[in-house]
Amino acid sequence: MYKYYKTVFLFSALLSVLLLSACINKSDAMVEDIQAESQAEAPTKQNETSLFGDEGTIEFKDPQDPMMIRTPEGANALDLETPLRCNVNWKTQQMVLTLPYVKSAFKLERNGQNDPLPRFEVTGYSFEMMPAEKAIARLTKEADIRVSSKDGPYTSISAEDLKGEFSEVIKMIADSADIYYTYNAKDKILTLSRRVNMTLYTPPSRPIILGLLDAIRGAGITSIVTNWADYSITFDADIETRNKIVDLIDSFENSPVLVAYDVSIFRLYPKNKNADIEWKDMLKTFDFGSITTAQTGVIGRVLTTTNEISVESLQKFLGNQAKIETISEGKFVVPNLWLSRFDIGKCSKPKADAYGLSVLAKASVEKGNEIFSDITLEDTQGQITSFKIRNKLGENFLIIGLPNELFKIYKPRSETIIFMVPRLIRTLKTNENIKNKI
Repeated sequence: MYKYYKTVFLFSALLSVLLLSACINKSDAMVEDIQAESQAEAPTKQNETSLFGDEGTIEFKDPQDPMMIRTPEGANALDLETPLRCNVNWKTQQMVLTLPYVKSAFKLERNGQNDPLPRFEVTGYSFEMMPAEKAIARLTKEADIRVSSKDGPYTSISAEDLKGEFSEVIKMIADSADIYYTYNAKDKILTLSRRVNMTLYTPPSRPIILGLLDAIRGAGITSIVTNWADYSITFDADIETRNKIVDLIDSFENSPVLVAYDVSIFRLYPKNKNADIEWKDMLKTFDFGSITTAQTGVIGRVLTTTNEISVESLQKFLGNQAKIETISEGKFVVPNLWLSRFDIGKCSKPKADAYGLSVLAKASVEKGNEIFSDITLEDTQGQITSFKIRNKLGENFLIIGLPNELFKIYKPRSETIIFMVPRLIRTLKTNENIKNKI
């Protein structure tokens, strides 16, 4: 009996020690967790306190990497197009301008070394649903030429019984896959890529080169180098873009008409913060018929107006209701039936936030000098709104009712407006001798 109770007592004592040890460990762990939470919350509370200003509002600031080195804004702001693009004379606008040019001045060339391929004949080369780089590698293997793909894999294609000179067959395969090739004869390497560097040489005409620049940007190419000494434009292009530019050059064969747009962009801040801009008062201020059409877009409205409503008269009308802030003023040129792009930041005023707004226009000139404009407004987030506008030469249009909230400017009832004046540039194809006499 004594042994039994002794055994029970020892077991109970051991169990108590284990439970006490577990409690102590748990208590220590809880203390460590509380200390860790306190240490984690301490800097957070300090940060929260520092975020509050004098009025108790929170000021959010984007994190900046102190190790990141950027090009100064002063250097980035240098744009050689500025004297041409950002200079609009609203008082003496020439509605129709005629420009003679020499068609042979247009020239599109690839840059970089591209040696001739070895000359031998290919007969009966076939393959089925094979990536283009693999098909070319099989063809060049016997010639001991290595193939390098810069941005593959490329489209899979099929071919049957290809014949011809080696370089012609390579070109057929590359064209079918929408890729370029470059050959280095010294190292015997054939390099494939989707894009190559090109230079477009244009006639020495500022409106024409501006139109080509705007059309190239409208095609989505933004990395452009313009040489104003020899009127050339250098850029990277894929096959599709190159074909579009070739078509654009060919369109000048028929002496096309270009549409130039003079643009002025304002922000309006109503003097009465509880009231919108009363645009209907324009009907009292200006004669009946000065506003010929009014249509609504997804956001905003567009008014077609006569020349009675100019930049000066519009500012005078709006000055009674709002503070007017000019954001940007410039011009861009649209080749007939082509899409062009004007980034307003190129001509924005000092310290004005251009908020990444771009005006895209596709224009066509119809009979009786009527201009059909398909206008789209975009910012860095995508499309904002669009309008299809038909107006006669000498008429203007005014886009109103774009809330500034679209551009992260939170001022009650404020808005952005865009005033545009379309003009015509008629091109005249000629030869050098006749051009010199005009």
